Amino acid sequence: MNFELTEDQSLLRESVERLMREEYDFASRRKYLAEPKGWSEAMWRRYAALGLLGLSIDERYGGSGMGSVESMIVMEAFGRRLGLEPYLATVILGAAAIRMAGTEEQKRTLLPEVAAGRRLLALAHGERSARYTLAHVATRARRDGTQWVLDGEKTLVLHGDCADTLIVAARVSGDVGDEQGISLFLVDAQTAGVHRRAYALQSDLRAADLTLRAVHVPDTALLGESETGYPVLERVIDGAISALCAEGVGALDETLDLTVDYLKKREQFGVAIGSFQALQHRAVDMLVALEQARSMSYLATMMGDEADRLERCRGVAAAKVQFGRSARSIGQAAIQLHGGIGVTMEYSVAHYFKRTTTIELLFGDADHHLSQVARLGGFVAART
Repeated sequence: MNFELTEDQSLLRESVERLMREEYDFASRRKYLAEPKGWSEAMWRRYAALGLLGLSIDERYGGSGMGSVESMIVMEAFGRRLGLEPYLATVILGAAAIRMAGTEEQKRTLLPEVAAGRRLLALAHGERSARYTLAHVATRARRDGTQWVLDGEKTLVLHGDCADTLIVAARVSGDVGDEQGISLFLVDAQTAGVHRRAYALQSDLRAADLTLRAVHVPDTALLGESETGYPVLERVIDGAISALCAEGVGALDETLDLTVDYLKKREQFGVAIGSFQALQHRAVDMLVALEQARSMSYLATMMGDEADRLERCRGVAAAKVQFGRSARSIGQAAIQLHGGIGVTMEYSVAHYFKRTTTIELLFGDADHHLSQVARLGGFVAART
């Protein structure tokens, strides 16, 4: 695939990679992980100052109005350094939902605060028995005069522990599994009846399970129009999967670099083990798997703006399948080639393996998306 960056995109890549290279080495990351929120508020302010939090937000709301390619660039750079900050939750998921479905008033109120780094968002959609089914929403919302009342439970809400505003998917009508009848609501995280149980994922990112018990929100909390939440969720999640593939490619790229560097330095029988032909072949296999994941990540990025729903869903699902396969192949090879040190928490390659494994599972693993590709009629890459 011919994928050349514009001059502005190249400058963005250089600035983000330089920031992460200078401020986010492995020792600094461990320090950020030990902070109260599990990530660096100082770095979050740096992202805001560089305009990274408003890349995809329209200029009218304090952003720069860029697109999915710029988001891919940022996520790939974060993946190389295993960024801990809530960029995916706030910018890729939360802000995208508001951009797509919000009223003018909601956009004017929330998006400038996101771009400035003053408001954190989290999408509360997943539920325990959903098994990656997007329409599986059992949380209910009912009218009570001029208010809505929400009841239900949400799980694996990325950075839901620190979010100021939760975007909650709730069913207004229909049965669990129906695509119709789902609405999105803006819920202040401090609202009475909202209970959060925070925890860390294997990737060191933070998440939370939510319990909503008779949570009253005003009519203005409805994001967009009632019962039109499913198409928004579908677009937002597709964008998140594309961003995750980009982040994963960054992490896999660094995994390969670490492994090759180790092969050059580690000696056995008086010579560097990288001189052994069998290990050279394993490294080449890792490179091939990386480039396969990268090319499909590019495809998923381009599909993010595809108007044809079928083509977009099929392309994104195919990219997630390839990433899952590449992540498993590269991660396992890296651990094996490093030997015992590869599974120690003091060495970075183990953390890259954990991050890519977590990414492979988020929003559907390779098996799930392979079934999606088959359901949508298969996938054939266009020849260019």
